[in-house]
Parts: sequence; structure tokens; C-alpha cells
Amino acid sequence: MELIISLISGAVGGNVAGGLLKNQSLGTLGNSIAGIVGGGLGGQLLGMLSMAGGGGGMDISSIVSSVASGGVGGGVLMVVIGIIKKAMAK
Repeated sequence: MELIISLISGAVGGNVAGGLLKNQSLGTLGNSIAGIVGGGLGGQLLGMLSMAGGGGGMDISSIVSSVASGGVGGGVLMVVIGIIKKAMAK
């Protein structure tokens, strides 16, 4: 369940980052896809580091950690892909 939360919040994070940084935006679909991948990676990495909850239960701290890690991971990956895309276009 935490993975699903990370994926959804990653899609939201990717679209928020795309809205804030118009130069790196990949469009709604591109932002969502990059965000989903980044959210999944971010959630899994923090889960492996035991920062995303602890016991893996569905308590409020675990959910908040999944949302935060997914959103940040999605936003960061979308920006990185946007920068690479812009550099390749030159």
C-alpha cells in the first residue's frame, strides 16, 4: 500500500514541479510518468534506509513519509529529466 501512495504522490510531485519550473516541464503526461518513476524510486530508497516508517504498518507517520518521499522523488526526477532534455535540444 505504501508503494501505491508513493507512486501517486510522485505523479503529483512531478506535476507540481513541472508547474513551478516551466522550462523543465515535460507536459502533463511526461511530468506524471517521470513523477511516478521518481516517486517509486524515492519511496523504495527511503524504505530501504528505514526512514519511511519503520515496521511497514499503515500508521500516520508511515503514510506521511510515503507521501513526502514520493512527492520529492517525483519532483526531483522530473526536473533532472527536464534538464537533460533541454541540454540535448541544444
